Amino acid sequence: MERISWNQYFMAQSHLLALRSTCSRLMVGATVVRDKRIIAGGYNGAISGGVHCIDDGCYVIDDHCVRTIHAEVNALLQCAKFGVPTEGAEIYVTHFPCLNCCKALIQAGIRKVYYAADYKNHPYALELFDQAGVHVEQVELEEMILDTNSQEKLKFTADLLGQLEELGLDEKELQALKEKANKLFTPS
Repeated sequence: MERISWNQYFMAQSHLLALRSTCSRLMVGATVVRDKRIIAGGYNGAISGGVHCIDDGCYVIDDHCVRTIHAEVNALLQCAKFGVPTEGAEIYVTHFPCLNCCKALIQAGIRKVYYAADYKNHPYALELFDQAGVHVEQVELEEMILDTNSQEKLKFTADLLGQLEELGLDEKELQALKEKANKLFTPS
């Protein structure tokens, strides 16, 4: 079995962190890394002990949830709280950082930003990253690599569909099943 790349490993960690998010609008996770070691993680949610979006709904002003601290900032604050330097570190985020997070990452000395999904990518954020010499790269999480049985599942599904075709299943029904299988096995 081939090992996953470091980028995939750290991006998977960020997606796992996103599952802790308490914002119902968008679940985001961030992992801060230095020398191939995780030094902090964060997800978007309310202040510690505060009311969460999943409990009371989002508090939206100007199309932004102001109840939420973004994942990137939570990860940086975790470093600050425990005295962990961020100068020269990298961050892996499930979504492209917003403009405010972009500025916070630059000021914290983050040198590389890896993100999985485009999300309202602000052109000024890209300009600021460029000005600051921050490397920005999209690294989509290949979810199939996290499932060690993915190839067996794919083969089983293909064999099953082949058998249904041989048995003479109605073409429309067979096509619907193939489309459903494709959706299951195609990254979103």
